[in-house]
Amino acid sequence: MEEKLRRINLHKKPNHIAVIMDGNGRWAKGKGMQRVFGHRNALTAIRETADTASELDIEYVTLYAFSTENWNRPKLEVDALMSLLVSTLKKELPEFMRKNVRVNAIGDLNSLPANAQRVLAHVIDQTKDNSKITLTFALSYGAREEIVNAIKNISKKVVNNEIDIEKINEKIINTHLYTFNLPDVDLMIRTSGEQRISNFLLWQMAYAELYFTEVLWPDFRREDLLDAILDYQNRERRFGKTSEQIEETNE
Repeated sequence: MEEKLRRINLHKKPNHIAVIMDGNGRWAKGKGMQRVFGHRNALTAIRETADTASELDIEYVTLYAFSTENWNRPKLEVDALMSLLVSTLKKELPEFMRKNVRVNAIGDLNSLPANAQRVLAHVIDQTKDNSKITLTFALSYGAREEIVNAIKNISKKVVNNEIDIEKINEKIINTHLYTFNLPDVDLMIRTSGEQRISNFLLWQMAYAELYFTEVLWPDFRREDLLDAILDYQNRERRFGKTSEQIEETNE
């Protein structure tokens, strides 16, 4: 593992990693347990991902923790997930402070249970001055809903003459998204072998490199993240340019 760490080129590391944490239910089912057992055993993967990213000076990690579609799951599972969110935030706050982690959240946060909203707001406030890494939880999040809300808010400002319709550009759209204080995603990781982005950060991942692994999220560890970053570094990010143009820019 340390050999992999030495191979990481710190000049080519992603600045923002987004993760679709998939496979908790299948992991639990494989052990003859209920799905919530998988969610509870996913915390180690979150810790190792955040710690490894911080060690590599990767500034932003965003985790797809609960989608708008997840509200359709059985009530028992949803209630367990909300309870787990609250207990985890409370338990991890001292570690967030010790490790200089700033906690952030995106999504329709008002739809979360009152206790979850309260605890989340407290943790975000307590960690707001931390600066080593920003750990964002996407909660009750859906990218299409995010974009629809942005369009509505921009439209209202156009009607009220706060924004000139001819001046609407990517920057203005960005400022009306949940992620207005985050950079675009460089690397998106999805665990469990599924190869889709499931309504996650559609706007922000326009030029992201996508990495899919068969590893189920509760089993995802430091070495798996290093594998993803090494794979990322072997790709040529052209952003519409030719390879020759990229080489000239690097030179």
